[in-house]
Amino acid sequence: MDLQLLAALVAGIAVIVLVVLRTRLDAFVALLLAALVTGSIAGSAPGDTLDSLVTGFGNTLASIGIVIGLGVAVGKVLEVSGGADALARAFVRALGKDREAWALGGTGAVVSIPVFCDSGYVILNPLARSIARRRRHGYVALALALGCGMTLTHHMVPPTPGPLGVAGILGADLGALILTGLVFSVLLLPVVVLYSAWVGPKLEDQVQPQVREAVYAGAAAGTGAGAVAGGPGDETPDPAAALGEPPHGAAPHRPGALLGALPLLVPLVLIVANTVTTAVDREAQGVLQGDDGYEPSGLAQVFSFVGHPVVALIIGLVIAVYGLLPRWTSRRQVTGWLSDAAASAGLVILITGAGGGFGQVLRDSDVGDALAEAVASLALPGVLVPFLIATLVRLAQGSGTVAMITAASVTAPLVGGLGVSALAAAVACCAGSMVFSYFNDSYFWVVTRFTGLEGTAALKGWSCLTTAAWAGSIPLVLLTGALL
Repeated sequence: MDLQLLAALVAGIAVIVLVVLRTRLDAFVALLLAALVTGSIAGSAPGDTLDSLVTGFGNTLASIGIVIGLGVAVGKVLEVSGGADALARAFVRALGKDREAWALGGTGAVVSIPVFCDSGYVILNPLARSIARRRRHGYVALALALGCGMTLTHHMVPPTPGPLGVAGILGADLGALILTGLVFSVLLLPVVVLYSAWVGPKLEDQVQPQVREAVYAGAAAGTGAGAVAGGPGDETPDPAAALGEPPHGAAPHRPGALLGALPLLVPLVLIVANTVTTAVDREAQGVLQGDDGYEPSGLAQVFSFVGHPVVALIIGLVIAVYGLLPRWTSRRQVTGWLSDAAASAGLVILITGAGGGFGQVLRDSDVGDALAEAVASLALPGVLVPFLIATLVRLAQGSGTVAMITAASVTAPLVGGLGVSALAAAVACCAGSMVFSYFNDSYFWVVTRFTGLEGTAALKGWSCLTTAAWAGSIPLVLLTGALL
């Protein structure tokens, strides 16, 4: 590989890591600076670099920005309405006694598709405490299974923002990525649960005394920030406390599990149905690739509209607002929650767009083509390239979302040269970003503080658990690359 282009790529990734770790600036600015540095070192004219950056930013957000905002809004309504909690309790009841770890892992995986890991874990951790209190043991295993179940779908399944951004940057079919991510999550869930069941009893005596008191003695000395900081926390917080007190004569609001699942299931089903219907229609017409000669049938046109991610998630949001929230909820409350969701989604949207801009600079400056040629000469499966890039960036700076978006940005110009499909590359970016969650990952602190683990116990419990999920994904990534 040309040394100048190699230096441009290395400098760009180094800028991302150094800015995130050593300055007060965030990943959005880091990706923009990386694009400018890469283009300059590669020898592109300043104006051309800026044009590539702006073009890549706009093209990426045109395809995925609205979807990220809508997905986060659906998750916010699930959170404040108590729908997420209803789903969790239904899982536990369905799987029964002595299968609580499986129930919590599966619950975490479902809830984390629309709800951010951090807030989702805060919502559902009291359920893990309640189960452990009844059993008089096993809290660490339950808490870890819940947390890593959330990690699986947070990294693998749209409409979680990270995978959505990856799909937009690489041009992967969203419905196919949802299906593949769900398959990965189902196959990796046993790894999560079995590791939690193995390591949990070994760490039970290392739980911090205040957390142990809260779990097993039922002490209730505060919620919210106190619990995150390692305080005992409230044993039975109201999952729908954000709704406020119901008016006089109105019953407390308790959405059922089926109703709680609809805002999530309906969009996913519509998006997947669009993918399947289009594939079947193309096969029937003998046009499997590209748009040349393909005219969608009437049914395919209907599903292409209602199954478009924007339309599907609008439908999901309407179901969430009018199905999960009680009639006495004020318009001001709802718009406030949706504004909060938009604020939380804003940075992710900007990071995704900046990642697309970085990828366009790599492509237009010929760094991508040169890297593809260099990697193609190695005895390395092409699908492992985005996987390893995501892994290294995750280890360096801690954020799974930044890691997968950076990997997608670097990989986008390489897909054709590596002989890897966009879908396989997207899955590899997402899976590679799960590795070794530790001190520079905010979710590490949420899980370990609530679980009551510190120091080496936290590393053995949580960091090694996420690495086990990452290692388990390697054969699945290789198989996906071979099949696709």
